[in-house]
Amino acid sequence: MAFAPVVDTTRSPFAQLRPVAVDAVTLTDTFWSARRQLNREVIIPGQASLCESTGRVDNLRVASGRKEGQFEGWFFNDSDIYKLLEAAGWQFAGQPDPELDALVDSLVDEIAAAQQPDGYLNSYFMGEREKRRWTNFDYHEMYCAGHLIQAAVAHHRTTGKRNLLDVAIKFADHICARFGPEEQGKVFGTDGHPEIEMALAELYRVTGDQKYLDQVQYFIDARGYGRLGNPFGRFDKAYHQDHLPFRELNRLEGHSVRAVYLNCGATDLYSETGEPALRTALERMWESMTTRQMYINGGLGSRHENEGFGTDYELPPGRAHTETCASVASFMWNWRMLMLEGDGRFADQMEVALYNSVLSGISLDGTAYYYQNPLLDDGAHRRQQWFPVACCPSNVSRTLASLPGYLYTVSENTVWAHHYASNSASITLPDGRSIELAQQTQYPWDGKVSLTTQTAGQYDLKLRIPGWVREGWALTVNGQAITLTPVKGYVTLSREWRSGDQITLDLPMPVERIESHPLAVDNQGRVALMRGPVLYCLEAVDNPGVDVRLLLLPDDAPLTVSAAPDLAGGVSIVQGTAQVAAADLAWDQAALYRPRRPASGSQSTTAAFKAIPYFAWANRDPGPMVVWLRTH
Repeated sequence: MAFAPVVDTTRSPFAQLRPVAVDAVTLTDTFWSARRQLNREVIIPGQASLCESTGRVDNLRVASGRKEGQFEGWFFNDSDIYKLLEAAGWQFAGQPDPELDALVDSLVDEIAAAQQPDGYLNSYFMGEREKRRWTNFDYHEMYCAGHLIQAAVAHHRTTGKRNLLDVAIKFADHICARFGPEEQGKVFGTDGHPEIEMALAELYRVTGDQKYLDQVQYFIDARGYGRLGNPFGRFDKAYHQDHLPFRELNRLEGHSVRAVYLNCGATDLYSETGEPALRTALERMWESMTTRQMYINGGLGSRHENEGFGTDYELPPGRAHTETCASVASFMWNWRMLMLEGDGRFADQMEVALYNSVLSGISLDGTAYYYQNPLLDDGAHRRQQWFPVACCPSNVSRTLASLPGYLYTVSENTVWAHHYASNSASITLPDGRSIELAQQTQYPWDGKVSLTTQTAGQYDLKLRIPGWVREGWALTVNGQAITLTPVKGYVTLSREWRSGDQITLDLPMPVERIESHPLAVDNQGRVALMRGPVLYCLEAVDNPGVDVRLLLLPDDAPLTVSAAPDLAGGVSIVQGTAQVAAADLAWDQAALYRPRRPASGSQSTTAAFKAIPYFAWANRDPGPMVVWLRTH
């Protein structure tokens, strides 16, 4: 089987870290392995069924002439099939599955049959709409092509098959031949929804064909001059990432998914070319995103009207758009940035998004999804089985499927451990040596992580000390305490290892009250509860008799943590005692406003409360939910 990394920087001259194949790591924990099993048994088959029942697969059959009918749904519906196939591709890694293989081959056959002789492939622009191809850059033709390419790369890397890869190469060649510098006899064009950039970068890595990387360069350089127009007449140039040349960007603007997908492609390009202006722009935008534009759950996008970013510190919890796709995009971008130099701040952001705003995008049983992930709700916002715009479900499934490929990387004589989950791993160093490791942990509910070396020899181990760890962490090797200072979020153990050596990392996990910048006015006078990487919320179902939105948490109120094995598949919960102002309880429900009454600490009542992980909310009876608790 071919080497199967998610993002292959093995030969990228400006990336310091090299990937580990998805099938080189076997998850053995109860948290992630159970979710990947659910992905295989419930999520992927369910999405395949919905792609059939909603006409997405029939669109391909109509396009190929195998079936009579009309196109159904949105013009980008082909992409949902492609992301489903990518999820299936990564799920194959280390897990041969004849039933899933047959499903994938049947879908690939429908896709191949719909492809035109010149390589073009988009079921919306077949038949009567054929003459409209490439006439509107917000009709997602290249976006769909990008997801096709990513699916083909995953499928080829994990199965060795070329049936989907050959389709993707033919379409990519069509795009490369058509779009490019006008002085080369090509025509201007780039997609209103970035995606093609990172896909072509990965196709370059698979094939070694320079024209695909050159095309990434062209698509990034073509933006920012207003040439995409305003095809729907209701968005500004930032929505399409066409407001400024990439190297002049200072912050993320416009549609959140589009912005971050574009940054993924630009990071891929930098890892191959090393152009300083690209890296500088990426750093500026990352700094802006993480210090002024990101929700505490890792979510992105505060405005519903453009599914995008607002002004700095505009982070309303109840009106948060925080699309699941944007959280997946952030996870992917931070992974690419992490590969450039091994800086733990990027792994920290991956973790925040993954455990909170990515996981909240899917129900615990794997059958319903969130498009938006707010941090305050009255009980009306519930997950849906599917959406007319169904980009988010398959984004979650492809992330779960590829997850083992994100735990480790390598560099010269070094194994890097970025994320913690029980697993067994067979990791190949750049010099060809195979390093066997085993990891045991109850993370994210417990911060104790044990790694056992199963390969003797001299090599380094780098372990991430997460950014949420403030103090008090401890490290031992075979029971002997080791004192090290983290560098860019990692400690380095360099020694001659013996098989059976045990490294134990103990990360304290107190419950923390987190406050936001004072200019995030919606959160003034409020705190959120986090423990390790996990954000907590209060739901009505756990707190009867009081509206959780009215609770006030004193700074000195003690908080306790306990295991809840029967809740949400087994989680840790936070409990404490809050207050409810008597004036709030006595509010006249017929009055929206009233004269201010002097506050009095004695005029309150106490209420015991229970907080659950944010990712698990809205899986039981509906009711109000709150993340940010009042402090006064």
